[in-house]
Amino acid sequence: MYNSKETYINSYIAEGKLLNSLSVSNVGSQKCKPGYQWGPGVRDHYLIHHVLNGRGIFTFRGKTYRLARGDTFLIYPGMEACYRADGEDPWEYTWVGFTGADAQYLLNHTAFSLDSPVLAQADISGLIEEKIRGVYEAKGSTFHAAVSMTGALYSMMAMLMEKAGAGGGGSGVQERYVERAVRYIEENYACPITVEDIAGNTGVCRSYLYRMFRSVMRMSPKDYLEEYRINQACQMLEKTELTVRAIARSTGYEDNLYFSKAFKKCRGQTPTEYRKRRGGEQTC
Repeated sequence: MYNSKETYINSYIAEGKLLNSLSVSNVGSQKCKPGYQWGPGVRDHYLIHHVLNGRGIFTFRGKTYRLARGDTFLIYPGMEACYRADGEDPWEYTWVGFTGADAQYLLNHTAFSLDSPVLAQADISGLIEEKIRGVYEAKGSTFHAAVSMTGALYSMMAMLMEKAGAGGGGSGVQERYVERAVRYIEENYACPITVEDIAGNTGVCRSYLYRMFRSVMRMSPKDYLEEYRINQACQMLEKTELTVRAIARSTGYEDNLYFSKAFKKCRGQTPTEYRKRRGGEQTC
């Protein structure tokens, strides 16, 4: 799986989501070229990277983290991120991507959180590498392989939970409520949901939800919902031939004009202009 002598990439991409609770989307390793960059962009699944050697930077929610061997970082679905290999000592990393109804709940009990997406735990670096290797070695297109991969991923989660403090979790009460709200948005953004709907399904009042979002996310729940929808719209504009009207409806906007105004406010251009310019290079 690993080769430190040359630039390479080994990866496995699952054909589909076979398990609803937790399902591996992809797993692999890569020794990057100097300056190799992914993003800024949005993933549709959770993605854990673990640095084996070298250095690089990770940008998430306006913060830039300088990482090296032994560090681990988490990308959340629907949230913009960017990472780039160092120009002189490019990193080599291994990763595992996953989805599922239990994914966020399990992560809530690890040291990962929206405010702390990086684990600097060189003492368990070998364990993390071993666990991801276990997922990779279980790869396959059969249902049996999918279950084996998920089992290996559960084992990794259990180890991260134990290291975080016997399942106590690194997230505070506010972050757990916010993450519950974020999960509701991820699952329902295509419907015409409101902030009241988010608060009700999170189990808090609207004013408390607002205060928690401002504290944890540095934005209001309304702004987060809109940003998430626009991110999804960008993906559809880039990867599909759907009309702008169809994309508006697919991301929870019933009014096409309002969608265009919201998109321009967030991206500085109309959906049609964005589609025409897609594919251009971006930097962190």
